[in-house]
Amino acid sequence: MSEQPMAERTMSEQPDATVPIPGLGSGSGHAVHGFGAVRLRPLDPERDADVVHTWVSEERAAFWGMTGLTRDQVADIYAHLATLDTHHAYLAEKDGTPVALLQTYEPEADRVSECYDVRAGDIGIHVLLAPAGPQGPRPGWTDALLSVFTEFALRTLDRHRIVVDPDVRNEKAIARFFRQGFTPGPAVVLPEIDLPDVHLPEKHAQLAFLPRAVAFPDADPR
Repeated sequence: MSEQPMAERTMSEQPDATVPIPGLGSGSGHAVHGFGAVRLRPLDPERDADVVHTWVSEERAAFWGMTGLTRDQVADIYAHLATLDTHHAYLAEKDGTPVALLQTYEPEADRVSECYDVRAGDIGIHVLLAPAGPQGPRPGWTDALLSVFTEFALRTLDRHRIVVDPDVRNEKAIARFFRQGFTPGPAVVLPEIDLPDVHLPEKHAQLAFLPRAVAFPDADPR
């Protein structure tokens, strides 16, 4: 599953230094029954560039929007992302091995805000899973990682609702979000971004939402 618009690297003014991620420190650990422990840590643009470049260069990651970029171009994009206080990138590791890339963003700082009424406590996410290893497909792998990302966004980051905006053609990703409990929203057209540093064509997207009360019905309401 993969979905991430490259416009995020130019949606805000660029500060002079990397913006710290509140409450995360060097990483966040999550245990999944029957799967194991997953650690989320802030992506290191330079150290992790080789891994991320390999993932985004594959045809299956076409919706991520970085196929055809060089390793250094990918590193530059994430170095810029690390300077923003509205968009963050994390590497998920299982037993020390990278298994997924998670990006979070403030919907009001993204073009998606032009397509729905953003609520206080909303957080947007994009997810890119690592390719299957030599053993082939791993049953339950995607669902386990999505549960980790849901817990991270709604509990660790203390948000009230997750919003996703996969391309309408990415039926596989959409089905996985629905299986995770996301409620379908409207199909929308994200507007074209035409700036000096980047051009993004309009995107036909399927919005979907996951409130904390749905993901964790037994949790204390806030």
